[in-house]
Amino acid sequence: MLGAIIGDMVGAPWEFRRITTKDFPLFNDRNGVTDDSIMTVAVADALLHDKDPAETMREWARKVRPAPHLGGYGKKFFGWLAAPTVQAPYGSFGNGGAMRVSPVAWLTHSLDECLEWARKVTEVSHDHPEGLKGALATAHGVWLARQGVDAAGIRAALESAYGYDLSPSVDGFRSVHEYNETAPGTVPPAIVCALESEDFEDALRNAVSMGGDADTLAAIAGSVAEPLHGIPHVMIESALPHIPAVMREVIRVFDSVR
Repeated sequence: MLGAIIGDMVGAPWEFRRITTKDFPLFNDRNGVTDDSIMTVAVADALLHDKDPAETMREWARKVRPAPHLGGYGKKFFGWLAAPTVQAPYGSFGNGGAMRVSPVAWLTHSLDECLEWARKVTEVSHDHPEGLKGALATAHGVWLARQGVDAAGIRAALESAYGYDLSPSVDGFRSVHEYNETAPGTVPPAIVCALESEDFEDALRNAVSMGGDADTLAAIAGSVAEPLHGIPHVMIESALPHIPAVMREVIRVFDSVR
């Protein structure tokens, strides 16, 4: 889960200042959490405490706001969160399901259970087949990495299970990528950014350099890169001061049980 949050934090300053280089500062005075991190913590909280995912997301949206100088919730999702009562899913095929799903791959005990919970926490809002597929593929990739499957094995498994073309390189994706908030336009390049990386930091640099929805690309890439490579302690120490205390407490509990 922390891989997604650090990815979000590193990518957030570049969401609307899009770059296509890997040469940029990881941490600066513009880092902070966006909706990606808040909803990731909401998913973890729901699983840790057996809470309704939709209610828990709505609770966290009221409890913690994205850093004011960074991007926030999409219009439709914000409306879903802000409604007086829980609303039906609204057919979204955006990347919101994939950005928040990583905790399920750490808190479940089999691939079937992982995918079942990935569907449960996604379909409350993003019930379009492509929105679900993006979340399932991300959770599946994290699960496989946790089991020690290498990048080639993860690539083959996800291509087979979800029909994604993960053959382009990072450079290949970057050459055609445009700003895109859909699951099919975000999840495949983000996964390749992780699979082609040398280490956790390199995965985030790959993702931000796509020149697209940088915080979500890096959140998804960071999700998969965390179990592939681990996160350097120095990066964790640099990130924690930017995370609100109430979110750090959920991360502490998560780390104690995963």
